[in-house]
Amino acid sequence: MKLHRHILATLFLLAVFTAAPAWAVQVQDLVRLKGSETSTLVGMGLVVGLKGTGDGGKYLPAMRPLAQVTQHLLDPNTNATELKDAKNVAVVMLTATLPATGVREGDHVNIHVSAPAAKSLEGGRLFLIPMTGPMPDSPVFAYAEGPVTIENKDQPAVGLIRGGAQLVREVRAKLMDSNGRITLILNDPVASWPMANNIAALINGVVAPDGPAVARAVDPKNVTVDVPAFERTDPAAFISQILLTYIDPSQIGVGARVVINERTGTIIVSGEVQISPVIISHKGLTITTITPAPEPTPANPITDQQGFAALDPDKRGGAKLADLLAAFNQLKVEGADRVAIIRELHRSGKLHATLIEE
Repeated sequence: MKLHRHILATLFLLAVFTAAPAWAVQVQDLVRLKGSETSTLVGMGLVVGLKGTGDGGKYLPAMRPLAQVTQHLLDPNTNATELKDAKNVAVVMLTATLPATGVREGDHVNIHVSAPAAKSLEGGRLFLIPMTGPMPDSPVFAYAEGPVTIENKDQPAVGLIRGGAQLVREVRAKLMDSNGRITLILNDPVASWPMANNIAALINGVVAPDGPAVARAVDPKNVTVDVPAFERTDPAAFISQILLTYIDPSQIGVGARVVINERTGTIIVSGEVQISPVIISHKGLTITTITPAPEPTPANPITDQQGFAALDPDKRGGAKLADLLAAFNQLKVEGADRVAIIRELHRSGKLHATLIEE
């Protein structure tokens, strides 16, 4: 009996993994659901227990809240002037990011701490403080406290309190609007009219093959989907069906893109990036889509044919960026020079792709 169950489980897994081609992409990898975003809590508080590296002195923004805490807990007659030499305390700004999936009462999240005037927060501990939303009149969502960890020794006035904020109020993702509609927001790298239209058509083919369309491309970044009335009280299965649907990568109409990182010399190319007829002369190298090689001129004295590479030997009237990258390898062009050449090609209108610089 146990062996029989193992066989059934194996057959099920095989069916799952062979149901879609290995090269297919799921919709959930291309979009996010509107309403399922991160949110931020803010607060201001006091870090105590510092070893002479706090605000102290005449920094009243730190002394006033310290005096208020002292008045509340110890001596109601305490004033800020009496605390002017207390350099073991610092006023700090607090931020905490809530996950896109929401939080429940009792959950803990990390707190980022920064001090505007203290020299260092090392060894300090945040005194219990409420945290609210960033808008005025926001209710308290969490209480924060705990030891400060300095993650970068070069920035001792900035730190982290791991799990330091405990939620006292739930924050749930609101995915459907009042009309029972959800919105899929395309990720920036794939956002385009063709991609939005393809996703809308795919959804309609999956959830409404014989009925009226439920999905519509509103613009290059947003696709709205009408949740059927009988699914709205419990839309999990309907939303999951959409997000887990596979789409053929050939239908991901992102267009030609080139991503360059000047610091690392990295170049990433997607799509068939075309180059118009051009001659590139850079640091003694000549790369051209024109053959035969150009004749030397006073402005461009080509003295070393070892530094020449033709990208269009078949005279097609242009070339692909892949051909140019191959020429870079042939001529041993350095990473910074590759980035400079691609940037100039784009600036001159010879590179037919969206250029993204990181």
